[in-house]
Amino acid sequence: MALLSKKDTKLITDPLADNNPITIQVLGICSALAITAQLKASIVMAVSVLAVLGIGNVVISLMRNIIPSKIRIIVQLVVVAALVIIVDQVLKAYSYELSKTLSVFVGLIITNCIIMGRFEAFALANGPWRSFLDGIGNAAGYGAILIIVGFFRELLGSGTLLGFKVLGDPIEKTGLYAIGYENNGFMLLSPMALIVVGIIIWVQRSRNNALIED
Repeated sequence: MALLSKKDTKLITDPLADNNPITIQVLGICSALAITAQLKASIVMAVSVLAVLGIGNVVISLMRNIIPSKIRIIVQLVVVAALVIIVDQVLKAYSYELSKTLSVFVGLIITNCIIMGRFEAFALANGPWRSFLDGIGNAAGYGAILIIVGFFRELLGSGTLLGFKVLGDPIEKTGLYAIGYENNGFMLLSPMALIVVGIIIWVQRSRNNALIED
């Protein structure tokens, strides 16, 4: 018997493409603007949201039959806040410098509308396994966009990837800089993240006309 049914598989694959939380649902845009100037920060944020949403969906699903409807939002906030604190402490323990860079934005995971939306729309109505898959799928779709945006912003804005100089040395004029290439400083500004996301949305809709709204 297959581990994942066709419906279960779609929970993971749909958010990666035709139901992406950023490009289709237009959720979680704030972090795409704020922390994608560096690829490393984008990867860490993506992994952090993956852990919080995957585990959080399971916790909410397990508690769904005992949570009073009037306080369900409060319970959801408590769960996500506890998970975010754990993620923040792990970052401080193993990557302190990066944790200082992401400190404010890691905390804002608590109010990430993707997480609260999946708790409310899916975890409260489905079992733990399917809720886990839904959380992983949506977090992966969110993280994929962050990583793509972070890749192009750091590469074109700084000439580096994960801090390594891949286009040459702009001071010593080696690599592409030897033939007159210059970094595009605008790529490091938040508005450029929105433009890159817009290009991704355009490419996605040009390949799938069903995504184009009337």
